[in-house]
Amino acid sequence: MQDFRKLTVWSKSHQLTLLVYEATSHASERKYPGLTSQIRRAAASIPANIAEGCGHTGSRELSRFLGIAVASAFELAYHLQLASDLGMLAKSDYARLDARTEVVMRMLSALHSKVRYSADLRERKRPSKYTKHEAPAASEAVAVDE
Repeated sequence: MQDFRKLTVWSKSHQLTLLVYEATSHASERKYPGLTSQIRRAAASIPANIAEGCGHTGSRELSRFLGIAVASAFELAYHLQLASDLGMLAKSDYARLDARTEVVMRMLSALHSKVRYSADLRERKRPSKYTKHEAPAASEAVAVDE
């Protein structure tokens, strides 16, 4: 377990989420039903998954949650593009949010690769459950109903 607040990528994704909430606060929910909440959920999912992954012990689980955070960042990038194309977001807001999303995606992807690589290394170095001399005999490993 580690403190997610110490990760720069968490801090940047949290700031991005706050900016997304601010930029979408004036969006017409009647004109774009569900899009505002979908954008906000995708944005909030990024730092939330980083935090949840840090709450687990082991690199495998952290890697899994970082992968989800990366996917949420890509989802956010699309929803921001859609909101811009529909005129829901001002072009200046879109440009600012898109640039920050890109930074978060790059940072997350790099961290995810590093954690996944580390987890894979540990897995390869882990000794097998049995040594040559301790492995059960084939007759012991398979139960035979008589």
